[in-house]
Amino acid sequence: MPYSDDDVRAAIEGLLEPGRFGDAERRVAAAAPQLQQVLAGVLAEGGWFDAPREQALARIAELEDPEERLAQLRTLLAEETRIGMMVGVAVGWELAHELDG
Repeated sequence: MPYSDDDVRAAIEGLLEPGRFGDAERRVAAAAPQLQQVLAGVLAEGGWFDAPREQALARIAELEDPEERLAQLRTLLAEETRIGMMVGVAVGWELAHELDG
């Protein structure tokens, strides 16, 4: 079912309510091994962390300036975190569709 931008904004506002994630955290913790397996599979299938990641790590490892190396590592970790979160959201949406369908 398609959602309007207003629907998504309203849902996000609802997510900001204090204590909103208590039950969800318990359910996710119980399903964590299976969810981790799905997420890892999707990331691998999409090639998110293959050769480009290894190339970036090799390039960063060769940097002589420790401050620049640390800054580049922080950037790489932030990018990987964002990708993981985006793919995780997509997995969550698909899981919701499976549960609804």
